[in-house]
Amino acid sequence: MHRLSQRSSSLSNLLRHGGFLRRRATLSAASSSVGENENDTKSRCYSSSSSSSSLLTSDKSTAHPNWKRDSIFLGKRYESTAAESSSSGDSPSAQRFEYQAEVSRLMDLIVNSLYSNKEVFLRELISNASDALDKLRFLSVTEPELMKDAVEFDIRIHTDKDNGIVTITDTGIGMTKQELIDCLGTIAQSGTAKFLKALKDSKDAGGDNNLIGQFGVGFYSAFLVADRVVVSTKSPKSDKQYVWEGEANASSYIISEETDPEKLVPRGTRLTLYLKRDDKGFAHPERIQKLVKNYSQFVSFPIYTWQEKGFTKEVEVDEDPAEAKTDEQDEKTEKKKKTKTVVEKYWDWELTNETQPIWLRNPKEVTKEEYNEFYKNTFNEYLEPLASSHFTTEGEVEFRSVLYVPAFAPSGKDDIINPKTKNIRLYVKRVFISDDFDGELFPRYLSFVKGVVDSNDLPLNVSREILQESRIVRIMRKRLVRKAFDMILGISMSENREDYEKFWDNFGKHLKLGCIEDRENHKRLAPLLRFFSNQSEEDLISLDEYVDCMQPDQKDIYYIAADSVSSAKNTPFLEKLAEKKLEVLFLVDPIDEVAIQNLKSYKEKNFVDISKEDLDLGDKNEEREKEVKQEFAQTCDWIKKRLGDKVASVQISNRLSSSPCVLVSGKFGWSANMERLMKAQSMGDASSMDFMRSRRVFEINPDHPIIRNLDAACKTNPDDQEAERAIDLLYDAALVSSGYTPDNPAQLGGKIYEMMSMALSGRWSASGQFQSTVTQPPVPEFVEAEVVEPTEADGQK
Repeated sequence: MHRLSQRSSSLSNLLRHGGFLRRRATLSAASSSVGENENDTKSRCYSSSSSSSSLLTSDKSTAHPNWKRDSIFLGKRYESTAAESSSSGDSPSAQRFEYQAEVSRLMDLIVNSLYSNKEVFLRELISNASDALDKLRFLSVTEPELMKDAVEFDIRIHTDKDNGIVTITDTGIGMTKQELIDCLGTIAQSGTAKFLKALKDSKDAGGDNNLIGQFGVGFYSAFLVADRVVVSTKSPKSDKQYVWEGEANASSYIISEETDPEKLVPRGTRLTLYLKRDDKGFAHPERIQKLVKNYSQFVSFPIYTWQEKGFTKEVEVDEDPAEAKTDEQDEKTEKKKKTKTVVEKYWDWELTNETQPIWLRNPKEVTKEEYNEFYKNTFNEYLEPLASSHFTTEGEVEFRSVLYVPAFAPSGKDDIINPKTKNIRLYVKRVFISDDFDGELFPRYLSFVKGVVDSNDLPLNVSREILQESRIVRIMRKRLVRKAFDMILGISMSENREDYEKFWDNFGKHLKLGCIEDRENHKRLAPLLRFFSNQSEEDLISLDEYVDCMQPDQKDIYYIAADSVSSAKNTPFLEKLAEKKLEVLFLVDPIDEVAIQNLKSYKEKNFVDISKEDLDLGDKNEEREKEVKQEFAQTCDWIKKRLGDKVASVQISNRLSSSPCVLVSGKFGWSANMERLMKAQSMGDASSMDFMRSRRVFEINPDHPIIRNLDAACKTNPDDQEAERAIDLLYDAALVSSGYTPDNPAQLGGKIYEMMSMALSGRWSASGQFQSTVTQPPVPEFVEAEVVEPTEADGQK
């Protein structure tokens, strides 16, 4: 052995921890090899995965004195050593060293880094107990003598809240002395992984190998909450019961033989956790019961917790002396003994995991009532879901799942902005892992879907807490999303139309958000969308219904965005389309327009905004349009000159029939509705508003009397101020009717009042049918003064 210098020791520490992190995934496999080849101890290398257990079984001549006893807990820090090795390929002067893990550092990583929540200690220990029971069940098939004690398979958790002690007992396979050294004396040595490897290597092995603790660090999570841990275990393969004891601040552990007759167990393992001062709250029975129901509700073996119970009984009450005296006076009254009801308390075992995992059953054997009851119990709901889907995926990735569509949105329909809904509960081999995986398993717009997902193939880190982004997760996500769409499609195709109307009222915005965020699923999303239209103002229609009712020569799907159905149906953009009986979708939700723009088309039909320029209704008459343009070319230039930069151009409209004009937006800019919505944003940027505001085109109706009068004014007296003022008022009126907001509403109101005064001047005053209530200013030349003589108080002059 060579002692490293201080400088090289620091470098060795850096390399050693880096090597551990890179090889963390292989810890379990490497450590499981320890102890298998007991006759070949001299040739072993001291890798980070074999840890101190390999030192314990290796040749004494090569072990460092500091490592006589395994140092697996936090506490004293030892100067690391390196084992020298050589090979025939190395030069004689070269020396090769193997990395070793500093056990105190490794233990510190496990306790303080791998686990982010202290609650998981109970989940890990129950999972280990479940594995011990599973192993005994498997081995008893070929070794029936292991079951000679005839003890039932169960897990029991006893708490002592006064002293801060939690005891977890299982009736599983137990451990021998050597297994205690190998499994608990070696970090990341997994007895479960070792057992599974033996099953795999055995040709006669069969059945389920669904064991949980394959990483070998679950036991050490006990030190998250405990200062001292005592493990008492009895294996049916051994006649003796052994006790393993270790402390969080010690550099060693103790193994002894159990001699107390009261502590002997027929078979299995008992873990006693002496909790830290700040964590003694975990010794409360109610909290332990809650943790079991949350994390280990679906473990296949019964879990009992020590709970306080009570029953009511009647007890006699001593009589009041005053009342007794009254009773003596009335001898005829029959005397009755007085009693009261009291609650007698006692402690007993209570089965905590009564609910069975419904997803493990055959879907054909589960009734609708059972699915609904499971939904209500799991997610604390009181209403039945709109739909459910129970399926098993096999092949490249295997998992089971039960999904539900709730009847109502949970929090006022605002849950769309909450990425953490806790609606998806992820299980691995029936052990609850987390409910914070919405983003990995479901996209945000499907966050309203509730359900459970149980998989045996998920790549978890050693803490089983963090779901790593991997190919398996991506495959699971695609299949879950596909099943969710199938479930929603089933609601839409139901004979009861009200079911989908209820779904759309609660979760329609989620699907529209999906059109924006998920381009891959546009084909699944589009048939689920619903809108009002000019031909269906009361009932929502689907895009399929729209396409089925299209005109034979109609090439596009027309829509108009507005703030309400009333505004949409009265817009001037709709006039010519209504005459041609063309159906137009009304996009009345703020998210509708963006969703449709992201869809772009449906069944090879493009979406066309009728408020944008260059609208093609399929009835162009090029000769007629050419004649009209020539006739009104001068008028268009005259109006453009008057309006200046307010409009990009003035054109002849083909979408108007009763209105004189309309203001349309540019083809690639914001529509009037979008511009209004962006202005309403509290964080809107004025500079970006100017950039994205579309060029506006002023379209005029050549058949309207107002336009023809202006055409005449243009050709006879283009400088007439009245005509120019009429153009200004026409533009402002087009702003309002087209959905835009006037820059100066007060000025627009003044123009309207002025025009009204001109139009109504003297119309009714000559016939006396109209009396103005507005006080007019006095005109001296038309008013004659009336002379009033003074009068005294008594009426005499």
